[in-house]
Amino acid sequence: MGSQENEECLPPPPPIVPSDVEPVKIEPELVKKKGPIRVPMARRGLGSKGTRLSLLTNHFKVNVASTDGYFFQYSVALFYEDGRPVEGKGSGRKILDRVQETYNSELNGKDLAYDGEKTLFTIGSLAQNKLEFTVVLEDVTSNRNNGNRSPEANGSPNDADRKRVRKSFRSKTYKVEISFASKIPLQAIANALRGNETENYQEAIRVLDIILRQHAAKQGCLLVRQNFFHNDAKNFTDVGGGVLGVRGLHSSFRTTQSGLSLNIDVSTTMIVRPGPVVDFLIANQNARDPFTLDWAKAKRTLKNLRIKTSPSNQEYKITGLSDLPCREQLFTLKKRGGGEDESEEITVYDYFVNRRNITLQYSADLPCINVGKPKRPTYVPIELCDLVSLQRYTKALSTLQRSSLVEKSRQKPQERMKVLSDALRTSNYGSEPMLKNCGISITSGFTQVDGRVLQAPRLKFGNGEDFNPRNGRWNFNNKKIVQPVKIKKWAVVNFSARCDVRGLVRDLIKCGGMKGIQVEPPFDVYEEQGHLRRSPPLVRVEKMFENVQSKLPEPPQFLLCLLPDRKNSELYGPWKKKNLAEFGIVTQCIAPSRVNDQYLTNVLLKINAKLGGMNSLLGVEHSPSIPIVSKAPTLILGMDVSHGSPGQSDIPSIAAVVSSRQWPLISKYRACVRTQGSKVEMIDNLFKPVPGTKDDEGIIRELLIDFYNSSGGRKPDNIIIFRDGVSESQFNQVLNIELGNIIEACKYLDDEWNPKFTVIVAQKNHHTKFFQPGAPDNVPAGTVVDNKICHPRNYDFYMCAHAGMIGTSRPTHYHVLLDEIGFSADDLQELVHSLSYVYQRSTTAISVVAPICYAHLAASQVGQFMKFEDRSETASVPGGINGSPVPQLPKLRESVCNSMFFV
Repeated sequence: MGSQENEECLPPPPPIVPSDVEPVKIEPELVKKKGPIRVPMARRGLGSKGTRLSLLTNHFKVNVASTDGYFFQYSVALFYEDGRPVEGKGSGRKILDRVQETYNSELNGKDLAYDGEKTLFTIGSLAQNKLEFTVVLEDVTSNRNNGNRSPEANGSPNDADRKRVRKSFRSKTYKVEISFASKIPLQAIANALRGNETENYQEAIRVLDIILRQHAAKQGCLLVRQNFFHNDAKNFTDVGGGVLGVRGLHSSFRTTQSGLSLNIDVSTTMIVRPGPVVDFLIANQNARDPFTLDWAKAKRTLKNLRIKTSPSNQEYKITGLSDLPCREQLFTLKKRGGGEDESEEITVYDYFVNRRNITLQYSADLPCINVGKPKRPTYVPIELCDLVSLQRYTKALSTLQRSSLVEKSRQKPQERMKVLSDALRTSNYGSEPMLKNCGISITSGFTQVDGRVLQAPRLKFGNGEDFNPRNGRWNFNNKKIVQPVKIKKWAVVNFSARCDVRGLVRDLIKCGGMKGIQVEPPFDVYEEQGHLRRSPPLVRVEKMFENVQSKLPEPPQFLLCLLPDRKNSELYGPWKKKNLAEFGIVTQCIAPSRVNDQYLTNVLLKINAKLGGMNSLLGVEHSPSIPIVSKAPTLILGMDVSHGSPGQSDIPSIAAVVSSRQWPLISKYRACVRTQGSKVEMIDNLFKPVPGTKDDEGIIRELLIDFYNSSGGRKPDNIIIFRDGVSESQFNQVLNIELGNIIEACKYLDDEWNPKFTVIVAQKNHHTKFFQPGAPDNVPAGTVVDNKICHPRNYDFYMCAHAGMIGTSRPTHYHVLLDEIGFSADDLQELVHSLSYVYQRSTTAISVVAPICYAHLAASQVGQFMKFEDRSETASVPGGINGSPVPQLPKLRESVCNSMFFV
């Protein structure tokens, strides 16, 4: 699959040119089109606007005493005695530890930094470029080579088994090959700190991170990339469904303007609840008892999890379940001292209860756990099996589990600082010999940085009223909406939600009047017929629409839809699809539980924005006086790709691009949403010329034409791109692939047109936090940091535009990859700050610019269309899983495609 995708990205191979052919001179504009490879730009200067504020951050200064030496990288290959390679990740560390114990002198007494798989590093070289060792380990992988054993419940085989398994089970011989791969100068880190990054620098930092991982592994931690989790019950919290949240530590080295730093933060992962397998399954499936479990589902959930069996404490990996219950499942038991012929068929239950004298209370009628091979099973009664601790749970969490995890893992700033200080002390990195040998020491104090608090932008409301938000917040009490719509033709549909619908409508009309929105009484309220409640979602939506169509005299301007479930209503996707894609009707779904004035105001803000109104405007947008943006037509794009849950490899990824319209406004947007191959991060539909025609079916052309039509026939001179969800390793792809496609789309529309571009990546998924020394509160809304802990060369800054009310605020890390437009540092930071105040469905500044939030919303809403439909109904394009087609989303009707349907 990967190679197929890569091949599609590559140009065709060059033809073989005969020697007598004279090369044709290439036209200069063709060379110019491709241009040089773009790399992220260097910082031009620091911002100065705002009120200065001294802050602390969870970066700890790293002192590097010497940068003269080299890391030597070696490839590691592990084999069994018979030459088969060792598969799986579990045994590598134990084998390498034994190599180091046994062959310390051959290794020149050197410490090894091993990544757990196929690579290790040393400081200075080993004696030879290729070394081979043989080691013997007791019971390194207890789940191998036991398919021919009797299914005893413990690791002490009975007499018949003992002779047979002594060699394979008690100890195993491994061959280890270590071969030189490359050497990495420590000097690369010093060069990077001066702004001269090389590939060596990334490798050198990787070695330091591997040393941290190994340090944690030796303490028995679960390792998840650079996050480490101790097996300590006080760090566990139950989130329901047999899943525990585990609090751990993130540690990684970063190069910054003030030198090398260690970034330490609290992190959380999910594990399966350790203990009896049956208890986990009952919690996971929310079952009453083991006899009501769905065993097909249980088999999928348990596969590859590790268990310990009692009474022996022997560890195995689950390979499956028995087809029959324990009392019926037969296996062949060889008789003591007998030959091949002398064996008998016996049930697993009979063997354990009568031959082994182990009491089984409830396993008789339940499947057994299989810990052998599919063709040579080894069965253990389920009640003798306990799940081992610290096994990751990688499936998607339910809404309830997610909210429980978030609630239980929140920490106020001061609490988080204390946890981090304690963690740094107990991690005891100072004792790590490899860090010592590199001359690396870590200071224990939080790094002090200089923050600035930008002034909130002035907002414009109805009746010409201006307002300056305080700490990123405002409200509509005694205020009117700046551009209200009139809601004349509308109706209410109620999918069996229990509430006073007439009272709700009355209050909505009254609340609208107070905010300046004229809401006429609805045509009618359409109640779902009682007998349809248990029908499939698609049927319920279809029937409701038939009912509405038959009774409404003309298509409504808008439908208010009452749903019975607050979260994850199965009706939501089909209802949205029916309205937006089939009929072109704006719709607002609500699940009314506690209806008050604040709730109704929030609903009205969404309805007004969807129908083309504006709730508030920036003062600088109204005047218009935004530096650069107000002076020349400027298009703002927000781009994001959303992927299915972890483990869902068959669900297409959804790319959404939103674009500003009606320049000089920067508060109005429309969206274009497309599917693409599963887990593909680069957006592949930006430019899509149709062979043999002048047409381009890509996203960008559609958005450019809308900007032109909605902005008085002007093309944008400037295009500002905000891109979410990409890591630093993908910055070059954003600049060269995505931006390249956007430029091609512009040229395809008009070859003479050369807009200027600014490209900014927004990252939320990082581990930098800011604290106010000695104060219990989060940093104020509008805090920006662009010094000390920022990149030594590249143009980046952190911004906390929002007021964090709960837990510790997470700033957004903005990376400016390209700025042809030529913003000053202050103007760009002010623009980013302002774009956090134009989110139409909120009365707070948000933590990331609105165009990115809108792209998230559009992807997630349109993605719901696909959740409940038959794949065969959906058009497809090549490029899906293993070459299978990617289902295409239905197009939105013209009457809604330019609206803010996603708010």
